[in-house]
Amino acid sequence: MKSLRHVLGQLEDRYILQERKQFQKLCLFWPEIVGEIVAAQTRPVAIRQGVLQVATSSAAWAQNLVFERRRILEKLNHQLLLQLVDIRFSTSQWHTLPSQVLNTYGADLEQVWQNHPSRLPTERSLPQVPGQSSHSSALQNYQRWATKVQLSRQHLPLCPACQAPTPPEELARWSICAHCAAKQW
Repeated sequence: MKSLRHVLGQLEDRYILQERKQFQKLCLFWPEIVGEIVAAQTRPVAIRQGVLQVATSSAAWAQNLVFERRRILEKLNHQLLLQLVDIRFSTSQWHTLPSQVLNTYGADLEQVWQNHPSRLPTERSLPQVPGQSSHSSALQNYQRWATKVQLSRQHLPLCPACQAPTPPEELARWSICAHCAAKQW
């Protein structure tokens, strides 16, 4: 006859082993669930008491993903035997992850940014505004920059919800701008 502690220990070991296998499976298909762009900025860290801990590269990513939490949770639970109850996004463990983990998905971050749906032309490719000089005041430089930005956005289609100039890729993805889409989430 085995002691109750021994039997419970074996059950706990099996549960932990199953949880680890599910976590490894989750890590393998994480890019499929969230997409390559999000996967390049996030890393699943652990599953604790049914809550998936995800490290993010910035607070902005963590905040935006909170709005997507339920959708991601549904996709994950469809793929896993272990049912998750929630997801927590945090930057706290991003810099403590080993560099080989950060490069797990092989995503070239520059390429990800080039293909991002919200990407607009960089300042180098913005139209030139007359009167720019290195001896200008900060206010003058800001006004010239603002004019460049306005000129670069004047040909963008408008968001049907808020009428703001919107990258065509955002409209194709959500039918509205990213700001209006985030409000709906």
